[in-house]
Amino acid sequence: MDACRSQLKIKMILAFGAIYFIWGSTYLAIRFAIETIPPFLMMGCRMLLAGSILYVWARLRGEKCPHLTQWLIAASVGMLLFFAGHGSLAWSGQVVPSGVAALSVATAPLWMILLQAFQNPHSTMNVRVAIGIVAGLGGVYLMVKPSELLSGSPVNPVGAVVLLFGTLSWSAGSVYSKSANLPKSSMLASGMSLLCGGGGLLLLSLLSRERMDLTSVSFRSLASLLYLAAFGSIIAFSAYFWLLRKTSPVRVSTYAYVNPVIAIFLGWFAGGESLSPRIITAMLLMVIGVAAIVTQNSTYFSSAEKSDSTKETRKRAFLKGESAQHKEAI
Repeated sequence: MDACRSQLKIKMILAFGAIYFIWGSTYLAIRFAIETIPPFLMMGCRMLLAGSILYVWARLRGEKCPHLTQWLIAASVGMLLFFAGHGSLAWSGQVVPSGVAALSVATAPLWMILLQAFQNPHSTMNVRVAIGIVAGLGGVYLMVKPSELLSGSPVNPVGAVVLLFGTLSWSAGSVYSKSANLPKSSMLASGMSLLCGGGGLLLLSLLSRERMDLTSVSFRSLASLLYLAAFGSIIAFSAYFWLLRKTSPVRVSTYAYVNPVIAIFLGWFAGGESLSPRIITAMLLMVIGVAAIVTQNSTYFSSAEKSDSTKETRKRAFLKGESAQHKEAI
């Protein structure tokens, strides 16, 4: 039992590292990718490419072909996460300041708590989680220059509503996927969701009449697209999907506080951007928020993890018993 839990802890640390650091680096990659590729088309191609690779890989490893009901559920998850979530963020980014967008994305942990409370009325918000959310939101608010947010410049109301809808949709898809009747294989389930979400984004690209000249696509945009598909979707999203099944969605959502920190460090290290006292203070607040949520007074293992660990322990005990009986028979 202890060995199984230790292995799961290591896997969870690696998975959290993937969504923290890889998704933190995708900010720059997305900026490069949409320089010469329309945003909806870029995201749709990214999801379809990653989803195809994950799906084929899972099937080659022996996973059974999903039935129609699972495809319909995967379509629902994919539409919530990518079509509505990513699509809303991409569209609203054209009319809403990036600081407002960052604050909206940082509300994901709060939305997930409310959605979980709706699913389970008996659930309550841990005080440490509440402190973590307030600290994280405060850090993001401080990072995006409060003077600009409070300058009196009007925010496009339609863009703001769409942005909040996108964050709510992503949170709903995350919470729903935890208990949805999807294949047990996280790789297969991730691939299906990416394929469905990518198809929806390509449809959105078509409906919005995006145009692209293939001869004008730069090498930097193409390389960024491949990076986003390989690392941002195949590795990081698979890790995200796996984590949603293994621990609380609220813990997993702490990526919304860590990603901006990683992005700023990359900008400082690779782009020569400065780190002001305000930025450093904001990062400290976000780190405090993440630490408060991740280290709340509950086990790192959900009931599913405990069940997996118990099953694995019983399986090993059974095999040992069979081996002992075999030796005695000899």
